[in-house]
Amino acid sequence: MKFLAFLPLAAAVATPPQKVSYDGHKVFRVPVTDDGSFLRGVIDKLDVSTWQPPSKKGAFADIHVPPHSLKAFQDALQGHELITMHNDLGESIRKEGEFQTYAAGAANSTWFNSYHPYADHVQFLNDLASQYSKNAKVVSSGNTLQGNPITGLHIFGSSGGGKKPAVVIHGTVHAREWIASMVVEYFTNELISKYGSDQTITSFVDKYDFYMFPIVNVDGFKYTQSGSRMWRKNRQTTSGSSCLGHDINRNWNYKWNLSGGASDNPCADDFRGKSAADAPETQALASFLSQKKSSQGLKLYIDYHSYSQLFMTRKHPPPKSSCFFPSLFVRSHTDKYSPPAYGYSCNARSPKDSEYQSLAKGAVDAIYSVHGTSFDYGPICSTIYQATGSSVDYVADVVKGDYSFTSELRDTGRYGFVLPPDQIRPSGEEAFAGFSYLLANMK
Repeated sequence: MKFLAFLPLAAAVATPPQKVSYDGHKVFRVPVTDDGSFLRGVIDKLDVSTWQPPSKKGAFADIHVPPHSLKAFQDALQGHELITMHNDLGESIRKEGEFQTYAAGAANSTWFNSYHPYADHVQFLNDLASQYSKNAKVVSSGNTLQGNPITGLHIFGSSGGGKKPAVVIHGTVHAREWIASMVVEYFTNELISKYGSDQTITSFVDKYDFYMFPIVNVDGFKYTQSGSRMWRKNRQTTSGSSCLGHDINRNWNYKWNLSGGASDNPCADDFRGKSAADAPETQALASFLSQKKSSQGLKLYIDYHSYSQLFMTRKHPPPKSSCFFPSLFVRSHTDKYSPPAYGYSCNARSPKDSEYQSLAKGAVDAIYSVHGTSFDYGPICSTIYQATGSSVDYVADVVKGDYSFTSELRDTGRYGFVLPPDQIRPSGEEAFAGFSYLLANMK
């Protein structure tokens, strides 16, 4: 599967940061009518990139086309349906980037009215820690390649911090997935601001220690705001290549070298690195998780991404095709699945199949109950695509955390990575309902 960035346009070459213009760029959704080989051939020949790859018949490929490739792309796709997601990606990015001013010391729910610069994300977490100092403190899970701390908030109950099983939440491991940071911060705000006043939330915080990390790919996220909005990886160099970045979520030291779940091309968006865990971020995050497992026990780990509206565990029948945008796959919160597997394999089975299935279905039912948003659920490999060297498999089989999941947030392809700000709050509300279901029903 190919996730190649435009070398001159997506700033993949190691040059000083320069704001990339996406004016005139378009994003199309194309139904996959075979096993994906036709569209992969088109993508390989043209200077285009994928937001969603052509993974299987009946699914969709979301393809980002720069102006100079538009005619060749349309010629190659003559006779095929093209659904326009963004007619002018640059304009969509400008609207998304209309940040509201954040006044330091004013951490409240108005935060979720817009996206924010990276420095404000750190300030927001510090303000929450100051405002609720009896039950929260700022923590770091280590430093990035560029020396930025991976900042999070530790939330704990009346017995004090470090005494209860840990729940660790990661967001924005892929830098362009901005909604993930906002959703993890929504969780954080709900847990800390309603502790002591909401009976259910109080019971959660008294039962577990929460370690909330909204942005784990700090270098990459900062680059999406200073350089290329569509950047995915970290900012790491690779010997022998001018292309930058390792995909942190293909770099974990578990099943890293299996074929088919990541790229060994440094210019690819899903480049796994030259060796397992050679990204400083992966090393830091893995160390933090292992430490919490040893000192407190690791009850739950969730890695939040966008987009596709999926809640995934670690073999079920292949998804059928769906209609326009409501869902990438028709299987949803009402469907039954055969037992879940892992991300690295569509055949390997989790030893807790039935429980994982039940929890995943309960979570998507809870998500649906808030705004009627349908999420698909099932194992990573057969629900979206094979992914090797992922954090969710590492946590399950190396760290030995009790439960590990990953989720793809809104939407299913109307806006993709550039989700309008008015969807931040409802995304947080529904995702928190699914999260709460897990907290209430894990054994």
